[in-house]
Amino acid sequence: MTDLPPIPPVDPESVARQRFFAMGLFRLSGALLVMFGFLILMQRFHWVQDGKAKAMGSIFVIVGLFQFVIVPRLLLALFRKPPQ
Repeated sequence: MTDLPPIPPVDPESVARQRFFAMGLFRLSGALLVMFGFLILMQRFHWVQDGKAKAMGSIFVIVGLFQFVIVPRLLLALFRKPPQ
C-alpha cells in the first residue's frame, strides 16, 4: 500500500486570518449586491425597466442583505464548531 505523507501542523493564526478574510468578502459582496439592487430599483439600466426593475431590484436587495447580515453569522457558528 502507499503511505500517505503526514498532515502538516495547522497554524491557528493563519486559519483565523483566512476565516476573517472569507467573512469580509461575503460582507463586501453583499453590500455590492444591495447597491446594485438599488440601482436597478431606480431604473438606471436600459435593459430592465418598469415592473421588472422593481422585482429584480428587490430580489437583489434581499439577497444582498441576507449575504451581508446572515451568512457571516452562519460562518461564525460553523467556525466555532470543533473539528471532527
